[in-house]
Amino acid sequence: MFVKLRMTANPFTVDPDTRVTEAQEIMESKRVRHLPVVDGGRVVGVISRGDLAAAAPSKATTLSAGESRYLLSKLTVARVMSKDPVTVTPDALLEEAAVLLRDHKIEMLPVVDGGRLVGVITESAILDAFIEILGFRDHGARFMIEAPDTPGTLSRLSAITGKHGANILHVAVYRGEGNHSTVVLGVNTTNTGQLEADIAAEGFRVLSRRENA
Repeated sequence: MFVKLRMTANPFTVDPDTRVTEAQEIMESKRVRHLPVVDGGRVVGVISRGDLAAAAPSKATTLSAGESRYLLSKLTVARVMSKDPVTVTPDALLEEAAVLLRDHKIEMLPVVDGGRLVGVITESAILDAFIEILGFRDHGARFMIEAPDTPGTLSRLSAITGKHGANILHVAVYRGEGNHSTVVLGVNTTNTGQLEADIAAEGFRVLSRRENA
């Protein structure tokens, strides 16, 4: 799945000269945790709630609340933003975006096409896509099956489900350290008693079954 299919297009943004207090108000009113900082259509930074918290005067200060807010009102986004942010293109795979988020320990990536911001992709969007791809909430049954890590294994499982008129909706393979893998198989029916029996008869082991009505 491509980033462009799951990104938030036309995201809320601020420019480098935006006051920190204004950026904070945008985050609170729009319920977002990050804002791309855009200058002339190009992403020059990202500001997060964490950046805003770090910029606020320490709670140990003797400044009053009014004085603290006054100081923040004079501070611009350019002073506290994360510069030269990691970005991704709309045609990148979600897996690529997930790796970038994980490796750089960040929660949002600006999506840039031809040097210009076209959207953002967040951890939450990738998690939603992961749940959708694995069909965790879809009607039907999901099996975790221990299977030999050999050529033709998925073909054999497909033949068994086809024999029972069950449609495979989702499949994922988790490879272990030995000569077996765990196959997550989602089918479009909950009437799976004989299907499970035939899977076992073919030498597979059903580790668990989950049913979604």
